[in-house]
Amino acid sequence: MNITQRLQHWRDTVLQQEDINFLLTNRVPRIALTRFMGWFSQIRQPWVRDASIAVWKAFADLDLSDAAKTQFDSLHDCFIRQLKPGARTVDARPEMLTSPSDGIVGECGPVIDGQVFQAKGFPYTLADLFGPGAAAAQTYRNGHYVTLRLTSSMYHRFHAPHDCQVHHVTYHSGDTWNVNPVALKRVERLFCKNERAVIHGRLQADGQPFALVPVAAILVASIRLHWIDTLLHVRYRGPHELPGEARFAKGQEMGWFQHGSTIIVFVPPGFALANGIATGVQVRMGQPLLRQSPA
Repeated sequence: MNITQRLQHWRDTVLQQEDINFLLTNRVPRIALTRFMGWFSQIRQPWVRDASIAVWKAFADLDLSDAAKTQFDSLHDCFIRQLKPGARTVDARPEMLTSPSDGIVGECGPVIDGQVFQAKGFPYTLADLFGPGAAAAQTYRNGHYVTLRLTSSMYHRFHAPHDCQVHHVTYHSGDTWNVNPVALKRVERLFCKNERAVIHGRLQADGQPFALVPVAAILVASIRLHWIDTLLHVRYRGPHELPGEARFAKGQEMGWFQHGSTIIVFVPPGFALANGIATGVQVRMGQPLLRQSPA
């Protein structure tokens, strides 16, 4: 067993202990660490970059074989890497909404009277997630949702799930709890407490609404959206309502996280989970996620 394998074995052994995992990833000065990482990750010293990426590879299953670049300017540049052309296949069938990102499927399924789950036994409401006075939450009251968790080593950019038009973003500044399964089983309404953006859009073909909710986490408190000039991060205090229209083709890049986190996809009644979508399944951007029922 080489040194990298030993470190990964030690990592897995430690993090499988839930109490230790929660202590190491949450009972720390979360926002201070997140701000520090935002600064540190953008240092462009070659030795800092190389050492940081080497440590990252030692503690995570980082695969850069599908990255467009082979050399990075900084750790941050590696975090937000783009893909080689053709690295992902986008399902072109018109009835399919595709996954906006790589990720591991968390809780998913029907929305029951405006309530969904972050983990078994830990519900939250769309009204809490979308924010006070968010009438749009009613649109998805009995629709469907899929939670996608991005690990730190995954591709961090997210893309349009269909040909669509985005018309509004609501930004919520908040905490930076870890969003791993251990935290989701311990912190009530975690997604509703963390920094997040609610992206409201409509499908180009028939005007059906959908919402994407990128949720930031510890070390991940910046969300970049291509059609909005402002970088959304923990120090941003408003305005929280950000009107702005933009059109996207299916699979077109919409923005990125500065690190791994979560995206929750919401659709109204008339959709169902695509075949094979279930908790624990790993998906890639462009795979079928939700299927629109025939009219």
